[in-house]
Amino acid sequence: MNRSIIQLECTVCKERNYSTTKNKRTMTDKLVLSKYCKRCRKHTDHKETK
Repeated sequence: MNRSIIQLECTVCKERNYSTTKNKRTMTDKLVLSKYCKRCRKHTDHKETK
């Protein structure tokens, strides 16, 4: 199984809001997505954490 579950953390307030999966064999760098943060009340970049 190549896909693993990762957490996405807001880069502004550091709250972990989302979880998703990614293929670690094809994507070796950290994932960064623009998602809505409930605490910040706006769209911010969310970076992959452990």
